[in-house]
Amino acid sequence: MSWLNAEWSLGNIVIVAGVIVVLLLVYSSIVYVPNNRVGVLERLWAGKGSVKRGLVALGGEAGYVPELLRGGFHFLFPFQYRVHKVDLVTVPQGEIGYLFARDGKPLEAGQSLAGNANADDFESVRDFLAAGQKGPQRKVLREGVYAINIAQFVVLTRANTYAIALAKSDADTIESMRAQIEARGGFHPVVIGEQSTQGLRVTDPGAKEARIVSDVIGIVTVHDGPGLPAGELIAPAVGADRSAAATYHNNFQDADRFLAAGGFRGRQYQVLVDGTYYVNRLFASVEFIEKTLVPMGMVGVVVSFTGKRGADRSGSEYQHGELVGEGERGVWEAPMLPGKYPFNRFAGAIAKVPTTNFILKWESGQSGSDFDRNLKEISLITKDAFEPTLPLSVVVHIDYKKAAKVIQRFGDVQKLVEQTLDPMVSAYFKNTAQTKTLIELLQQRADIQGQALADMKDKFAAYNLELQEVLIGTPKSPAGNSQIENILAQLRDRQVAREQIETYAQQEAAAVKERSLREAAAVAAQQKGLTESRIAIEVAENKGLAEVKTQTRQGEADAAKIRNIAMADAERIKAIGAANANRIELEGEATARAAHKQVEAYGGPEIRLAQEISAQITKAIADGKLPVVPQILVGGNGSGSSNAIEAITAMILAAGQQFRQPKSTTVQ
Repeated sequence: MSWLNAEWSLGNIVIVAGVIVVLLLVYSSIVYVPNNRVGVLERLWAGKGSVKRGLVALGGEAGYVPELLRGGFHFLFPFQYRVHKVDLVTVPQGEIGYLFARDGKPLEAGQSLAGNANADDFESVRDFLAAGQKGPQRKVLREGVYAINIAQFVVLTRANTYAIALAKSDADTIESMRAQIEARGGFHPVVIGEQSTQGLRVTDPGAKEARIVSDVIGIVTVHDGPGLPAGELIAPAVGADRSAAATYHNNFQDADRFLAAGGFRGRQYQVLVDGTYYVNRLFASVEFIEKTLVPMGMVGVVVSFTGKRGADRSGSEYQHGELVGEGERGVWEAPMLPGKYPFNRFAGAIAKVPTTNFILKWESGQSGSDFDRNLKEISLITKDAFEPTLPLSVVVHIDYKKAAKVIQRFGDVQKLVEQTLDPMVSAYFKNTAQTKTLIELLQQRADIQGQALADMKDKFAAYNLELQEVLIGTPKSPAGNSQIENILAQLRDRQVAREQIETYAQQEAAAVKERSLREAAAVAAQQKGLTESRIAIEVAENKGLAEVKTQTRQGEADAAKIRNIAMADAERIKAIGAANANRIELEGEATARAAHKQVEAYGGPEIRLAQEISAQITKAIADGKLPVVPQILVGGNGSGSSNAIEAITAMILAAGQQFRQPKSTTVQ
């Protein structure tokens, strides 16, 4: 009985063992792969032996199989395969995935990344290995889910590394690649714009440290492709023509097309402006600089470090360098006008030139512009041996059309001011001061300014500048010397005395004016009465004038009437006068005849004269009631007495002696 039990037990064991073997065969032959994963097949043995080259067994050799097992059940030859169930490769939205091919053709000399112009299907290992190269790939993965054989490819995303570990050295290579990508921010696209660039660190050429700005452009440095030709610093722009599909690389997003267009390794002339760019950071890194702002009142003169040699545009009369066209190496003839530009400042420099008037101050601690910070007062020596310092301001203008010539000649405006204008202006005023005394320098300031403006205009024009104004300040004494201040104090005292005289004169005039004002106020107070009286006077005057005019008219009429009457009276009187004259003449003649007869009758004219005199005397005595006999007798000669009658008689007799000889008179 024990023997039977032992035999049954052995049979059961064989059955159980057979079942187990079958189960093992079934287990090793049937593989289930979830739909969110893939199976990477590793062929453990094959009649063809192991793979001779590479990693992937394309001809049925032992090794990794290029095809993947997708979701579902799969039947395999028992114990021939090892299945590595791995996750599908997932690249989140807004991120970039990078690939590293473990198998493929080797990279060429000077090649940093594997080209994908003829091998860009990473989900088909066979197709990739037909033309693809091993190593980091130029093409990147955009957002999405990919069934990729991670035995052939290592896929790096921001959060995961998709790979089947092979060796420690392989892991080190992958981690180094990840570190390089992260350092360049390569797991995210390049996003440029005011809203999206907050926090971007930018570095300008020559800057000591990066700064955080928002309004930027991207400067691209390509790390793959042929090197730049000798003498070149910046790779020229290529592949920008959208119509040329084979070479248009769409802002470095297609590395193979960039190289097909003739692109070079190194910093690129073409820049990235606002937008989003899925650039492989292993192929090209991007650094950010601020956009170039040319403010109002300025222009930007471009000094290009790259480009072909162009023809000189400065003209034969300009002997200070060449001016070239836009895009050519050298100083561009046409400046940048005010505005904002995506200018690659690694490919050239921009010298900003003011086109509005700017002030240069020769005064310590004062500044009128960005170009006079090193200027100070001009030291002078006057004709009378004073040594003042002269503060000075000069207003200058640069024609924007001549800005390029100024930069070509001097390098920048700062050098123009310090190396040319400063010594020229200082020398001019030193020479002028030697011909003036200190007082003349102070009192003739306006004349000196005007003369300086006229004299220096041509000198400034020779440097393509326009001199607008020359403004002279007050001369000052050197430190520790107060002679000039003493002279100024004396001049001030003189002026105060003059002002006092003028003040007294004005006060006197003010007093007179005040008196007139008060009189005017008094007149104003009586203005009503004055006005009424003036009106009454005017009324009376008007009435008088009316009466005068009336009387004048009446008088003129009366005068005419009187003139007529007078003329008539005159004619009448004239007639009467003529008649009277004739009558008198006749009467005179008659009287004369009668008198002649009387004289003849009296015996002569003396007798008649005596008679007339006696008659007149008698009449006078009678009218005057004079005594005939005098009351007092006055003797004449003391010999006798006489009286008035006798005296008169004697006088008559004496007069009559004159007529004793008769005159012959003829009376008709």
